[in-house]
Amino acid sequence: MSQKRQLLVDTALTLFYRNGINSIGINEILNVSGVAKRTLYAYFQSKEALVLAALQQRHDTFAAWLETVLTGAKSDEEVVLKLFSALESWFNGGESQLGDFRGCFFINTSAEFSDVNSDILRFCHHHKEATREIIARHLKSADGLLLDAICLMKEGAIVSAHLAGKNNLLRKGASTYCTLLQPKVPSKRWVSNT
Repeated sequence: MSQKRQLLVDTALTLFYRNGINSIGINEILNVSGVAKRTLYAYFQSKEALVLAALQQRHDTFAAWLETVLTGAKSDEEVVLKLFSALESWFNGGESQLGDFRGCFFINTSAEFSDVNSDILRFCHHHKEATREIIARHLKSADGLLLDAICLMKEGAIVSAHLAGKNNLLRKGASTYCTLLQPKVPSKRWVSNT
């Protein structure tokens, strides 16, 4: 990939994630990146094409990170604990490859686009499905209810951390897992005392 194209995608992703897509214009991306308008349009025919490139880059980064996080889990409970531990680390600035936490870029982006047939909204849906597939590959059981619950708790944790703060999400998520999905064998290690 050309260095200037990469610079444009990096700059757009940073600005879009920090400020939202609709509040950032092409001129601001050009100003921050220092790339000429003609160069931008040589790589991207429209702002939508640049948004899609930023979404693809964020998807690739997040998918690789999640794959690494879950690798080596020996049980479903360990998948959950690894996932929530890594999420909590991200929420608190401990996952440098994901950058500063500003919520889910795909949830944030989908909230800005109402056309259900837009390529941007379809890509956001693709990201969520691909993330679900990564989690499913690491689970030892084929229980669809378990996968649904994990994905819902993950999304809820991300939104809660973005809107309400970053406190005790690992403990809350793992405790919920143990209580709802394994009620006969709760893990005392993760049951909240609050």
